[in-house]
Amino acid sequence: MAALGWLTPRRRSATARSVLAGEAAAEAARKTSQQLEQEREAAAAAERPGPAEPDFPVVGDVHAAAFFDLDNTVMQGAAIFHFGRGLYKRKFFQRRELARFAWQQAWFRLAGVEDPEHMQDARESALSIVKGHRVSELMSIGEEIYDEYMADRIWPGTRALAQAHLDAGQKVWLVTAAPVETATIIARRLGLTGALGTVAESVDGVYTGKLVGEPLHGPAKAEAVRALAAAEGLDLNRCAAYSDSHNDIPMLSLVGHPYAINPDAKLRKHARAREWRLRDYRTGRKAAKVGIPAAAGVGALAGGTAAAVALHRRRR
Repeated sequence: MAALGWLTPRRRSATARSVLAGEAAAEAARKTSQQLEQEREAAAAAERPGPAEPDFPVVGDVHAAAFFDLDNTVMQGAAIFHFGRGLYKRKFFQRRELARFAWQQAWFRLAGVEDPEHMQDARESALSIVKGHRVSELMSIGEEIYDEYMADRIWPGTRALAQAHLDAGQKVWLVTAAPVETATIIARRLGLTGALGTVAESVDGVYTGKLVGEPLHGPAKAEAVRALAAAEGLDLNRCAAYSDSHNDIPMLSLVGHPYAINPDAKLRKHARAREWRLRDYRTGRKAAKVGIPAAAGVGALAGGTAAAVALHRRRR
């Protein structure tokens, strides 16, 4: 991906950066999907639940696919925060950085929405942490972190929806602002086709600390889905997309079958107005009902959690 670095001068517009990020994510996803498919064929067949929707997805429709947001749609919390906790455990950074990760995760879980400022701060922290490390090293560590922090946070209901598409013979992709390497690990563990994620620049297999384009967030996700659909010969009107966040309305609006999963207030309102299907797998109306993250041992988290609750109440 280093060869694309010259395409990203600061003068490019936000739209141009979104297109570049989307195309880079699609390119990376296609390279990994073949390997994931080979690994699945070699693995023992697992028991699969029946389709969640009797009439949809349509069995045998090879021109349809499903696109799933990751954070709070497929998994409780944000993947990048769990990844940060795993890196801290392996002494990639100091305690104060972990406190910031814990505060951001607490906000995400309590408020139930993606805060752009917190997400941007997390991505910048992650980039600075991995700079100079080999991609292969982070992939290996990511496998361990998935088992430690992510495997038990997969929403069974969303997992069943994804499996229904797989059982119908359709491809299923994760679409997330998380690093494409992390997203690919999660996709492989769940038996999905592959992942579209934020592409970090690397030279000779070593991270430079820069992104290709911009984080795969909001409009960039829609551009990634559009690029991948064109490359795969998909009919977007026959495809499905699933997300919890109003930030993903551009992606949801691309497909003929949009679903709001564990939706935030803005997405719930938007989905009801357009008669989109809704699913809520949380124990209560708010993501806060799920509980606070396991990183509560960090001293700064208690104060951060209280501040998050207070701010959320004021905004309501």
